[in-house]
Amino acid sequence: MSSSGKPVRLALLGCGTVGSEVVRLLHDQADDLTARIGAPLELAGIAVRRINKSRGGVDPALFTTDALSLIKRDDVDIVIEVVGGIEPARTWLVEALRAGKSVVTANKALLAEDGAALHDAAAEGGADLYYEASVAGAIPLLRPLRESLHGDRVTRVTGIVNGTTNYILSSMDATGAGFSEALDEATELGYAEADPTADVEGFDAAAKAAILASLAFHSRVTAADVFREGMTAVTAGDMASAQEMGCTIKLLCIAERGPDSAGQESVSVRVHPAMIPRSHPLAGVGDAFNAVFVEAEAAGQLMFYGRGAGGTPTASAVLGDIVAASRNRLAGFRAPSESNYAHLPVRSIGEAVTRYHISLDVADRQGVLATVAGVFAQHEVSIATVRQSGREEDAKLVIVTHGAPDADLAATVEELSGLDIVRSIASVLRVEGGS
Repeated sequence: MSSSGKPVRLALLGCGTVGSEVVRLLHDQADDLTARIGAPLELAGIAVRRINKSRGGVDPALFTTDALSLIKRDDVDIVIEVVGGIEPARTWLVEALRAGKSVVTANKALLAEDGAALHDAAAEGGADLYYEASVAGAIPLLRPLRESLHGDRVTRVTGIVNGTTNYILSSMDATGAGFSEALDEATELGYAEADPTADVEGFDAAAKAAILASLAFHSRVTAADVFREGMTAVTAGDMASAQEMGCTIKLLCIAERGPDSAGQESVSVRVHPAMIPRSHPLAGVGDAFNAVFVEAEAAGQLMFYGRGAGGTPTASAVLGDIVAASRNRLAGFRAPSESNYAHLPVRSIGEAVTRYHISLDVADRQGVLATVAGVFAQHEVSIATVRQSGREEDAKLVIVTHGAPDADLAATVEELSGLDIVRSIASVLRVEGGS
């Protein structure tokens, strides 16, 4: 494609780990990007919090602390946001979109909490909204869901979308380490933040799950709709139990489409640790990598895998969106707009059909197994396997169920905890990927 000569002007909001890599790639790949787009890309300005901070190699004349004024400039065509957080990012991006300026963002928290405001502003202003970098870093995932699979019916999306937790669980699986030990290792290697709460408690994954579900099922899903359970309670003993079953444990985001208890079409979206068979494609995803497994009626099973975080991988996804938005502006057309025609409701975790792995410390006396089995039968939960081990103070029962509504499984566990023959419930983990 030949160059039109007139540059596409960019406003960059944020110049941290990702933003600085965006600037570097814009410079290093300038000629190739011009050839792909048909016009050169130029930075009109960079909004930062602290203007005097050293950001080696970047022209200091580009920096400003007034993001809103930068966005409103007439010579800005595309606004790139890599600051994160809800406000002031929401105000900035709504302003840009309503003014007809394309937006490229990596802000998963904002999209998951109030993506509707951004999509509505994009429709109002006739502007493009791209956010490939908000989920799974460099992995091309959102555009296939939004465009390539638009003619298909996606039924389920299962993913490992947080590199920190995947590193921790992979380390526990490989070495037998406990959670705290594996977290310390992840922190030392730079995979975990000083405050890892957003990762290990599942908030990061829940935001990404909401975005994936919205795209996959053509319905608006927010982070508040996502059932979330962190992985801090996973122990070395849980991992050993998983290994005995031929499984491993991963923090999964799961979004699926199907009928609720009344037969109405709906979606279930959840994030929690789960045992999965080692034969499952996600079981072999190690280190800090991400992977998403998509199931669709016509396409069948699809796997997307790669680096899900880090400055350079995320910047790669941002650059891809910049190219797409720039080409659209030059050609005079828009990207596909939000598809939320289905308006499917989100059903509660209680209606999600799953399986439980339950480890009980029990009294070592006759009739224990029969009493425990009776509780499962009372709640119409079928037992798949039972394993007894130990004697006296070390007596244990490990039970794996067949699929049942989560509410029935939870009620079973609650009743078991009240039995005098059950000294304690050592652990409860969901099991995915089996019958």
